[in-house]
Amino acid sequence: MSESKLRKTLTPFSVWSIAFGGVIGWGSMVMPGTTFLKRGGTMGTMLSMEIAAFIMLIMSYNYAYMMRKFPDSGGQFIFAEKAFGRIHGFICAWFLGLCYIMIIPMNATALCLVFRALSEEKSILYFGFHYEVAGYDIYFGEVILAVGALIFFALVSSGRVETAGRMQSFFVIVLLAGTATVLGASIISPASSSANLYPMFYPFDETHGSALSQIISILVLAPWMYVGFDTVPQMVEESSFPPSRAKSIMDTSIIAGCSVYVVLTLVSASGISSGYPDWAAYVNDLPNLRGPSGIATFSAAYNVLGNAGVFAISMAALMAMFTGMLGFYTATSRVLYSLSRDRMLPSWFGELNANSVPFNAVKFCMIISLFAPFIGRNALGWTVDMSSVGGAISFGYTSLAAVKFALAEGRNDITVFGITGFIFSVIFAFFLLVPVSGFDCSLDFPSYILLVIWIVIGTLLFPHTKKSL
Repeated sequence: MSESKLRKTLTPFSVWSIAFGGVIGWGSMVMPGTTFLKRGGTMGTMLSMEIAAFIMLIMSYNYAYMMRKFPDSGGQFIFAEKAFGRIHGFICAWFLGLCYIMIIPMNATALCLVFRALSEEKSILYFGFHYEVAGYDIYFGEVILAVGALIFFALVSSGRVETAGRMQSFFVIVLLAGTATVLGASIISPASSSANLYPMFYPFDETHGSALSQIISILVLAPWMYVGFDTVPQMVEESSFPPSRAKSIMDTSIIAGCSVYVVLTLVSASGISSGYPDWAAYVNDLPNLRGPSGIATFSAAYNVLGNAGVFAISMAALMAMFTGMLGFYTATSRVLYSLSRDRMLPSWFGELNANSVPFNAVKFCMIISLFAPFIGRNALGWTVDMSSVGGAISFGYTSLAAVKFALAEGRNDITVFGITGFIFSVIFAFFLLVPVSGFDCSLDFPSYILLVIWIVIGTLLFPHTKKSL
C-alpha cells in the first residue's frame, strides 16, 4: 500500500543542488556559441545575465514570502490558487508545467551533442535508421541514448527522494569541478586572451541593431535560463529544514547559476582558435564545424587544455544534463501531485508509491518526454522560448499573489518587490509574444503554434477539474 504523504528527508544542499542543477542544464554548455554570443556578444551576454540574476533575486524575495505562508508542494500553483482562486491556480500550474516538462527532453537529447563533440568525423551513435526533421539529423543510436536516459532518470526519480537528492548533489559537485578546471586553464593558458573578448557586442546589422536590443534579446530568456531556483517551493514539503531557509538557497542558486553562465560564455570567446579573427567569425562558422570545434565551450576547453580540457568540459556537460533531467522530473511531478491533491487532475497523478513519491506523475513526464528524441533538437528548440513564456507567467502570478497578501498585512517592502516582479514578468512576456522591430526576441512561428495548442488543451481540460474527482 502506498504512503499517504511526502516525506521530509531532503537536506539543504540537496534542495540547493536541485535548484542550481535546474538553472544550469544543457543551455549553459551549448548556448554560449549558438545563442548568447550570437545574440549579444561578450558584453551583452554578461550584462544580460547579471541584470536577469538581479531580477530573479527580486522574484526570490516574493517566493520566500509566499513559501512562509504556504509551505506546501505545488509552489506557484498554490500561491495563485490561494490568492486568486481555482481558475488562476490552474492557469499558473498549466504554464508552469509547460516550462518545467519541456526541459527534461531538451537535456536528454543534448546528451547526443556531447558524443558529437567528441567525434571529429562520425559519432559512435551514428548507426541504425537515419532521417531528418527541421534540418536536424536523427540517428537510431542517439535515439536509444536519449530514451535510455529518460527511462533511467524516471526510475531514479521514482525511488527514495533522499537518494535522488544525493545523486543530484554529486552531479553538481562534478559539474562545478569541471567548470572550474576549464576556467583555471583559461586564466593561465597562453591560448586564451582577454583581447579575444572583443568585439563587446555582436557586429551590428539589421537583426542585431543596437547594444540595447542585443541585451534585451538575451534578457527575455531569463525566465527560462533561471528556471530552477523556483523548484525550491516544489520541494519545501519534503525538506528537513524550515521554510525560512529557502530564500538563501534560492538566492545562492541564482548567483551561482549566473556565474557559470557568464564564465562559460567568456571562456568560449577568450579561447577561440587562432584560425579566426574574432569570436564573431567563429560563431558564424559553427554550423560548418565538427568535433569539439562544433561546440564553443568544448572548442575553448580543447584550445586551452587539450584533451584534458575536453574531458573536463564533457564531464561538466554530462552532469549539467543529468541535473536538468533529474531535477525537473522531481519538480514537475510535484506540480502534478499538487494539482491532483487539490482535485484539479485525476487522483491517479497523486498516488504515492512505497517511497512516498508520486510515481504516476513521474511516469507521465517520462511518457511525454519519450517523443522528443524522435523529432530532433531543432524542433524541440521551438519549445525554449515557449517555455520562457510559461516561466514569465508563473513568476507574474507569484509576484502578484505576494502583492495581494502583503497589502492585507501592511507589508510595504513585499508590496514593492511584488509589483516590481510582476512588471518584469509582463515585460518578459511582451517581448517574447510581440514582435518588435530591431529586437530579436519574439517566438518563432512554430512556437506560436505550439503555444496555442497548449492553451487549447488546457482550456479543454479545465472544465473537467472538478472537486468531485
